[in-house]
Amino acid sequence: MTQTCALGLMSGTSMDGIDLAVVWTDGQDAVRRGPGGFTAYDAGFRRRIEASLDEAKAIGKRDERPGGLADLEREITIRHAAAVRQFLEEHPQLRPELVGFHGQTVLHRPGQELTVQLGDGTLLANELGVPVVYDMRAADMTQGGQGAPLVPAYHAALAASLADEHRNFPVCFVNIGGISNVTWVPERGDPVAFDSGPGNALIDQWVARYAGVPFDAGGMIASEGGVARVVVDGYLADPFFARAAPKSLDRNDFTLERAQGLDLADGARTLAAVTAGAILRAAEQMPARPRLWIVCGGGRKNPGIVDDLRRDAEQDEAEVILAEDAGLDGDAMEAEAWAYLAVRARRRLPLTWPTTTGCRAPVTGGILAEP
Repeated sequence: MTQTCALGLMSGTSMDGIDLAVVWTDGQDAVRRGPGGFTAYDAGFRRRIEASLDEAKAIGKRDERPGGLADLEREITIRHAAAVRQFLEEHPQLRPELVGFHGQTVLHRPGQELTVQLGDGTLLANELGVPVVYDMRAADMTQGGQGAPLVPAYHAALAASLADEHRNFPVCFVNIGGISNVTWVPERGDPVAFDSGPGNALIDQWVARYAGVPFDAGGMIASEGGVARVVVDGYLADPFFARAAPKSLDRNDFTLERAQGLDLADGARTLAAVTAGAILRAAEQMPARPRLWIVCGGGRKNPGIVDDLRRDAEQDEAEVILAEDAGLDGDAMEAEAWAYLAVRARRRLPLTWPTTTGCRAPVTGGILAEP
């Protein structure tokens, strides 16, 4: 089958900027990864997005844009267009035929079949002169799904291409963004996936509040602290973790309340332990314990999270490696996934399955905007 050069754009729940990545793919098993890039949001714009989360709580229908959300949506789209132009100037050999556009999630309420990603696909297509696939979560919800996670289709394709030394199935991909999600991939059969719990969001909120910085770079703040186990246990006692998968989270489903009273470093280290503990708890809802965990996303750069994962996984006789150890790019993987999903969506192939989002049957999705 003919392969398409697709460009994926992801602005995740960490709200720190735009990840870009290129893949050549048929939307099925053939995947050739190209270059990736990142365009950071300035601090002021990030604060605008954070403030929009409160405005978004008033949304009752997916097309509503109360307050300043309409203006913010346009600016997010224009910033994505500028990021693409800059990326293509740096890689003039690339000629994307299709763009996968995630947009910025500001509301996710699967119980109400409501998910909102700010981003105007038609405007982006006109700005770039390239077809754009966007709004890829909504169709899943109409079929009873959680609308998240969507990356498992790509994780399954990557698992099939792992080198022999890493083909230790079942393999579990862990993406630690603002929210963490897991994809359990067997040697044969459909993947199983769900959101596992808080990722970097609580840590980011903690250091922003008490240190005035947007994130704990390299886990340096956490490295000076200790784990308050009673706080970790309190977080992990939340009913979310006992709820059967598939399941998904909104960024606001967990707060800093349980960590109040800790000092800066202890809070950062304790919240890192919450992230790791939530990921390992996810194994309880998988068909079999993973033999290999592949860690992706910004959270893989926090040694506290990774050390906790490795220590506890060893007790399960499982191995924890970073995406780069498997020859993958842990920063670009979600953007790569959106490129891959755009090709699948245009070919009307499933983006989700009952085992990944809880939809009633495999579901394709997305809206194709032509320039």
